[in-house]
Amino acid sequence: MSQAPSILIMILGFVLLLGPLVVIHELGHYWVGRWCGVKADAFSVGFGRELFGWTDRRGTRWKLSAIPLGGYVQFAGDMDPTSRPDDAKFAHLSPAEQAATFNAKALWQRTLIVAAGPLTNLLFALLIFSAFNLAFGKIVSPPVVGHFAEQAPAREAGLRVGDRIVAIDGTRVEQFPDIVALVVPYPGRTISVALERGGQPLVIPVRLLTHVERDKFGNESRIGRLGISPAQARIEPVGPGEAVALAGRQTWSIMRMLVVGVQQIVTGERSVKELGGPIKTAKYSGEQLSLGWLSFVSFAAFISINLAFINLLPIPALDGGHLAFYAAEAIRRKPLDARSQNWAFRTGLAFVLALMLFVTFNDLVSLLPAGRG
Repeated sequence: MSQAPSILIMILGFVLLLGPLVVIHELGHYWVGRWCGVKADAFSVGFGRELFGWTDRRGTRWKLSAIPLGGYVQFAGDMDPTSRPDDAKFAHLSPAEQAATFNAKALWQRTLIVAAGPLTNLLFALLIFSAFNLAFGKIVSPPVVGHFAEQAPAREAGLRVGDRIVAIDGTRVEQFPDIVALVVPYPGRTISVALERGGQPLVIPVRLLTHVERDKFGNESRIGRLGISPAQARIEPVGPGEAVALAGRQTWSIMRMLVVGVQQIVTGERSVKELGGPIKTAKYSGEQLSLGWLSFVSFAAFISINLAFINLLPIPALDGGHLAFYAAEAIRRKPLDARSQNWAFRTGLAFVLALMLFVTFNDLVSLLPAGRG
């Protein structure tokens, strides 16, 4: 087991990870807002009291704030960083100033501005994966059973060496890595494996092994396993187009695993103790940084997808909450009244703060010696 990184390395990793990802996310909002003609009053990395900053010629205050757990763009006409409309402020603006506010824009423009943050995070991850694919190529491995592990639920269920797996739970399998993505998130679950044996189709149910995997830093994760390995595998170079297409599939696979993870926590298949917060993120950041820049950049892509996913959740005060309001506005042909929006934002903000406290408590408990047992 490798030595755990120092506190200094963890802090450095956290800053190098979260700082750029927050800036990238907020720049997505900012640039699309500018493209739509919306004035930005403030662009902040962090929340709370301003530590330092400057005001540009467009009147935008660029600042670094005291609580380094996110950031925001506050557009003209917003009441606060959650982008709630301020009707009192709006009423005192000139017609030209009103036209440059966020809430004066058409529904499609507001939707684009809000969606731009998470989409920029996904684009960032896509670019990283594309660069890795272009540099290192892709794994080519047919989904054919080559070997069984010592503990192999697939063998116990009736699979044989030479079987070609064509689908798992109805999802088509093209390469062996596709199997991993369809198995790892489901420890202990019974899955349906469709295969070809001697040209004949078969469908075999398999109860996945629940395996506790430990990395070199002692971090544990519960994953599902069939107990099989491929018959052959090789690395092939890819061109720019294929590198991007492959990156798109990799990004989607991670998004899908995050959705599955949330569903499992809601239904009780996974413990809420598996949720991590800022302390655990700092720990993992330091660990990946200690392994080298390639590991750290790959981890940054994964966290960028996480940020996009979290922000797209339909919770008021997050980007997904705003998008949910806009969907309701599109259906009703008019926005929700200010009172309803205010109550929703307060409830959403309270939920987010409570969740932050909970995951931070989880992080602290997991770092205690008893939590490692």
